[in-house]
Amino acid sequence: MQNVGKLVAVIGDEDTVTGFLLAGIGHRTADSCNFLTVKQDTKPEVVESTLKSFTQRDDIGIILINQHVANNMRHILKDYNQTIPTILEIPSKEHPYDPEQDFIMQRVNMFIGGGG
Repeated sequence: MQNVGKLVAVIGDEDTVTGFLLAGIGHRTADSCNFLTVKQDTKPEVVESTLKSFTQRDDIGIILINQHVANNMRHILKDYNQTIPTILEIPSKEHPYDPEQDFIMQRVNMFIGGGG
């Protein structure tokens, strides 16, 4: 296999995923893709299995996930300890970013002595 850079994966609402796809991060093969659009009727099991599959793929370096979607996946995120792929929580148009809910920010606070 040729040495190729890592992909950025996105899990989020339609506006977020569309924006990142328009920016050029989309990648689709016959077997997989690197994005999931989460709608109101998307089952939590689908989001969970997609997140887990993204964390197991060796071609993904960063996973971007809307924070309001990540809130429903806390049981996975709190135990996630891999460096790559890195999971970053991002805001959406409808839901502003809250650093107190972000598991990475919680870990940073713990390391700098802010509690946990």
